[in-house]
Amino acid sequence: MIDVRLAFGDLEKGVEDRLDEWTRDDAVSRLWARDTSLWSPDPETPELADRLGWIGLPEAAEAALPALASLAGAVAPWMTDLVLLGMGGSSLAPEVVAKAIGGAGLPLTVVDTTHPQTIRDMEWIRPANTLFVVASKSGTTVETLSLFQHFWSRVREISESPGDHFIAITDPDTPLATLGEQRDFLAVVEAPPDVGGRFSALSPFGLVPAVLMGVELSPLVESALEIADACRDTPRDNPAFRLAAALAEATLGGRDKATFVTSNPFEALPDWLEQLIAESTGKEGRGIVPIAHEPEREPSEYGDDRLFVGVVAPPESVAEAEQWGEVDDSLRRLDALEGAGHPVVRVEVDALDDLLGLFFVWEIAIAMVGAAMDVNPFDQPDVELAKRLAKQAMTRPAPEVDVDPTEAPNPDPTGADRDETDGGELDLAWDVPYYGHAGSGTGAPDPDTLTTVVGDFLALVSPGDYIAIHAYLPGGDSEELEALADLRGALSEATGVATTLGYGPRFLHSTGQLHKGGPPGGVFLQLVDDAGVHAPVPGTDYTFHQLIRAQARGDVEALESLERRVLRVRVSPAVEGIRRLIRLVEHVS
Repeated sequence: MIDVRLAFGDLEKGVEDRLDEWTRDDAVSRLWARDTSLWSPDPETPELADRLGWIGLPEAAEAALPALASLAGAVAPWMTDLVLLGMGGSSLAPEVVAKAIGGAGLPLTVVDTTHPQTIRDMEWIRPANTLFVVASKSGTTVETLSLFQHFWSRVREISESPGDHFIAITDPDTPLATLGEQRDFLAVVEAPPDVGGRFSALSPFGLVPAVLMGVELSPLVESALEIADACRDTPRDNPAFRLAAALAEATLGGRDKATFVTSNPFEALPDWLEQLIAESTGKEGRGIVPIAHEPEREPSEYGDDRLFVGVVAPPESVAEAEQWGEVDDSLRRLDALEGAGHPVVRVEVDALDDLLGLFFVWEIAIAMVGAAMDVNPFDQPDVELAKRLAKQAMTRPAPEVDVDPTEAPNPDPTGADRDETDGGELDLAWDVPYYGHAGSGTGAPDPDTLTTVVGDFLALVSPGDYIAIHAYLPGGDSEELEALADLRGALSEATGVATTLGYGPRFLHSTGQLHKGGPPGGVFLQLVDDAGVHAPVPGTDYTFHQLIRAQARGDVEALESLERRVLRVRVSPAVEGIRRLIRLVEHVS
């Protein structure tokens, strides 16, 4: 089962009052009755009444178990790998299941990038032995369909029946559903149309990849049903409502940075929570900022804008199960944060079989946070802006990107660290009207300009803000991830604020709504490289190179149109460029 424990200090009264209010308003019964008045007095509000199907997913999952088992049994015995093509809600929950539980079936690889270098690096995938799951609620997601065209072309080269290698998960009657029927996919699995992507963990989007991975779903679904029953209790005894009250009151009280501390099995959970929280609450100038995988700092170094959320095993379970790994460290960190006076929420999970129930608790909690914050948690009004501008960018001539790199001047006037990156080069490009600078990035500015631009950017950051790094980079490389973590640390050290990291275009389907529609405290650092060579998208007139460059350009233009603070930096090669940027930050701070 799942329990929620709170250590809230000055916020305790607000939490208690919120639970009392929900008790008086009979909010639990109204939620289960799918009463739209919890969120809006207008029952015709778009994406509200037609987005509440997730409430019935635990029961639907139980009913779907035989069909899921039959689907898994239809997979050819020579399949050795499972590749999921999807973005946001179509891929994040399966990724958590894979990393937390795994299974005895096909190992999962999630492909949710349009970077041509990453796609070219996937030559290791053996099409003859790979099953591809193409997941898109709308059936029109450009990234997913572009990836499908790429892998379909590879499979068709070696198979007379390429459709046997593909399963589609989508809403009824979408273009993807039609495509799957036309090309004779192994299966086209229909998802419930009244469930939004970020609330779809217990729908086919989460369950189909899990069963193909060989996860034994019966105990997980049984646990989810038990946890769902617990979520029918009165607010004070209801884990989801207790969590919701804590998150809502902390945010309304100025602690809007929900910072996650997790034990080992749940290390991937914050990636799923980012989308659920950011896209559900980040609108109309309000929202919770989820802080995932942030480099650890001392408790005294955090500001008063933080709420710490632990997803851990209860202490009595630690000695009994080695599966929890370093959970003791998580508990010790939460104890230290609580001892330093920070508000702490502990979501305690008895067993890994509770994972689907954990998804469900968080879904209810975030739905009720939306009610408390007076926002519709089921729409995403600002997501389309970046998509529209990216499409426009695709029709414009792209700036020259395959240029000879020029070594940037060393920020250290003594020249002492010139060779630390072994000849790596940093190519800065920015287009930020607030600074009065504009450039194509085809040459390196002088040291004073470098210092001025980065210094001006850091000077824009105020206490209570957060810096979001948007990395339109290959991803997956351990050196690159380490460099980005170090960059987060340097930015936090220089400014004292929280940092987030999202890979583009993946984050556009996750935290992008918050960045554009949420509170104005975001300061954005976009990192791009030269996007490598052009990898064509079969059946189209564009390449992955053009697609990711257009998505990056469209995102910057969307942020600028909303008067967000943003700096665009080109780092190439990525690791060396990030290291140079770190030294710039350290030099000017």
